Amino acid sequence: MATLRSALPPSVPLRPPPSSRFPRMAAAFQPKSKLALRSYTGLAPLQSLPFPIASPEFSSFSHCFKIIDNGGRVFAMRHGRRVPKLNRPPDQRRALLRCLTTQLLKHGRIKTTRARASAMRKYVDKMITLAKDGSLHKRRQALGFIYEKQIVHALFAEVPDRYGERNGGYTRIIRTLPRRGDNAPMAYIELV
Repeated sequence: MATLRSALPPSVPLRPPPSSRFPRMAAAFQPKSKLALRSYTGLAPLQSLPFPIASPEFSSFSHCFKIIDNGGRVFAMRHGRRVPKLNRPPDQRRALLRCLTTQLLKHGRIKTTRARASAMRKYVDKMITLAKDGSLHKRRQALGFIYEKQIVHALFAEVPDRYGERNGGYTRIIRTLPRRGDNAPMAYIELV
């Protein structure tokens, strides 16, 4: 214990100082030299603001945003960046859309909610567009998205004949009756 105490600087106590109930023990643990510690200011600015608040130049809140290296600014809201979230975090949402796309390409027609059907439509169209190109790179991209390998090979074999002259719109959404349990709007989505 003596060697450990000699290795430490004199201002560092080995354990927290005892409370004021034991004044003799508290005196034994007092550091020999007092270090000047800066006070904690929390969220207060360290320097005064370089501009007057009442200046007309700073009448908006745009001066509060942080400048990024490329010259853009960080804004709080995501206006114009809508993604159908489907009440799921991003990894579960991507897995759901991959599964629905795989099932639609496997069966040709599935029944799901309208929100899921309209969200997965662009992924199905993208897979069919990849299959129309037919290159090895496009096949590997489709294999990375669709869960079943046999479906990808069948898709790349069949699509150029079926959708060769069509330039998009490979799916059709047909609305149907709401779901019985929670009255969710349902739809069939099928390949054209």
